[in-house]
Amino acid sequence: MIKLSKTSKLDGILSWSLQALETCPASKNKDGSLVDACKGCYATTGNYNYPNVKLPRALNKEDWKRDSWVSEMVSALDSSRYFRWFDSGDVYALELAEKILQVMQATPWVKHWLPTRMHKFPKFKSVIAKMQALDNVVVRFSSDSVQGELVAGKTTSTIFSEESQLPDNATICRAYENAGKCNGCRACYSKDVPVIAYKSHGVKMAKVIKILQVKG
Repeated sequence: MIKLSKTSKLDGILSWSLQALETCPASKNKDGSLVDACKGCYATTGNYNYPNVKLPRALNKEDWKRDSWVSEMVSALDSSRYFRWFDSGDVYALELAEKILQVMQATPWVKHWLPTRMHKFPKFKSVIAKMQALDNVVVRFSSDSVQGELVAGKTTSTIFSEESQLPDNATICRAYENAGKCNGCRACYSKDVPVIAYKSHGVKMAKVIKILQVKG
């Protein structure tokens, strides 16, 4: 059964998600430690820890493997014009990525936004390129930094604590100025916006920033 999420930040836009970290193989450094951006992951705090929030994400991890999942996802997006993949978790399996591509191809009326770190793995290169070639899809490569450092890619994102850390071509997400809501902004879905910069927030992320500042 298709389990979609609706987050208040996204003005009611639907998303399909998995449990954070356990479906995020690219969240770890070579030594097994978490990258800075994932140490303060918002999807491991607050409401995300409630059983009723975790349950559909756990179900989704198995549900996508069904033969009818692609067709059912297409039907579920019949009335959608914008869709976000993964407000938590990541496209951890190549077969899942290939199925998501099929959904994207079959729903040209929907603007899809897929943030991911799986660009780090060569085996995902081909399917990500096919996604990026679609007019209705933006795949944003997520930086591991929380200090505004960028990752190479056509459309990317980063986290910052001070605006002085950002390059001139970065578009700052202003949701933090609007009670955490997008307020109609759709920059993340636009191929014309090369870099989205998110302001670091939350107690957990503040601790990560403080440690980095002390080390620096």
